Amino acid sequence: PTYPKDLQEEGWPPLMYVTFLKESKRAVNSIRSLVEEEDEEDDVEKVSWSGEPVGSISWSVKETESSIRSTGEVRDQSFPKIHTAPSLPKNSSGYSLSSLFKGKAKTGSFQSFSESFGDPSIRNYAPELRKPKSEYKDYVSDWTPEETVKRMQQGKVYSLEKFRSLQDKLLLLDEAVNAHDGNVITAVLIYLKKSLSKEILFRELITREIALRHYIHYLKEIGEQKLLVELFKSMDRTEDMALMQYRDHLNVRDENKKRDFLKNCLSFPFSPDDATHVQDHYTLLERQIIIESSGQADIFKKYPRKASILNMPIITTLYYSCFYHYGESDGTFSSPANIRKTFRISDKQFLLTCLGARAKLKAWFDVDALFTTKNWLGYTKKRSPIGFHRIVDILQKNNAPVQVLQDYVNLVEDVEQKISLAQKYKCHDVIINTYRDLKDRQQLIVYRGKVERGSSEYRKIEEILSNSVRLWGEVSPRLPLLQS
Repeated sequence: PTYPKDLQEEGWPPLMYVTFLKESKRAVNSIRSLVEEEDEEDDVEKVSWSGEPVGSISWSVKETESSIRSTGEVRDQSFPKIHTAPSLPKNSSGYSLSSLFKGKAKTGSFQSFSESFGDPSIRNYAPELRKPKSEYKDYVSDWTPEETVKRMQQGKVYSLEKFRSLQDKLLLLDEAVNAHDGNVITAVLIYLKKSLSKEILFRELITREIALRHYIHYLKEIGEQKLLVELFKSMDRTEDMALMQYRDHLNVRDENKKRDFLKNCLSFPFSPDDATHVQDHYTLLERQIIIESSGQADIFKKYPRKASILNMPIITTLYYSCFYHYGESDGTFSSPANIRKTFRISDKQFLLTCLGARAKLKAWFDVDALFTTKNWLGYTKKRSPIGFHRIVDILQKNNAPVQVLQDYVNLVEDVEQKISLAQKYKCHDVIINTYRDLKDRQQLIVYRGKVERGSSEYRKIEEILSNSVRLWGEVSPRLPLLQS
């Protein structure tokens, strides 16, 4: 082939020119393989206008020479589907064929080869490849509400933006509800929340109970308290609205500000039970603030507090009062009796809480006073609204002495339970006295073998067995009768 003059001027060796022609052929063949369509065109041999097969060496050489001589650009006239930028006039071009492959512009050019591709006016566009028809079905957006919901359930690509009218959005929501899929319902509700005004959305949700429950749950999860209050207000659910506003007290950290907030909540339209609860909450926090700053210095020095009482439950507050403020007059806010009366604490709950606090301090006299009552004749008797077996367990956990335990084990009415507790906590006198009252000599003899020989319990059993005739009217087998 003829060796072009402009390449000679650039200093191209003939061998490099031949190599360039071969590379041109490979490039043409690669483009041809890209643009061929599968299953749509038959294998037809392509020829140029001169009758030569497209892609042959002679055709590539002629095309290259013609392109270099005419415009200085590489053009392919056999592929009308490939859109290229308009050709630039030769006199205005700053590039030659050699400069394209060397990456350099002609003398006087201010733009490099790599920068030229950033210019959209001279950019060469690659051919657009057609995708198989089977791939287009996942990108069609004209699905019905039912098809869209199914795709959402199957985890496929879907779009909710096509549902623009209110009617289409409500049909989509109804279809999601009918599918009984909570995730799909929530996803649709999120879209409706973004695309509809809250007034319209609230109005439509009132008649859709299932969707409404999902929407309320979603708002609670994301912490949209203000929007929840507006929703309940629009539905005339004043009690729910009041509870949502009351819940905001959790976000108030300062105790005095929280007390003021709870005071304002007292005017909200709560149900009777909820109103009582809010009133107690406000009163309790107010009482805790007062108790926190009061108390006797001596007991606090001996038993330092481990934590603040603020925002603690009512039972914890009562325990604190029984521990640090026991014995104060009923008129003081910190006295156990005042707290019991104000918050309507039951007798059982008060007794258990107070017992635990006083037993912790080893105040056994106060423990006895909890159960001691007087009748109208002045006689005292121990009574309890709970079983004495539970009291024994509490005392034992607080390391009560054996004598204290025996007093309360003796008060257990069930004999078997009494003996079981006495054996468990080694209350020997209770066991011996119980067998004596039952006139069970055999059990006394058995139990005598379990105690230490020579101990006070052993001697007591011996004495009971020796006096069995006088006590029970029986003859002891160990002692012969005296002859008159």
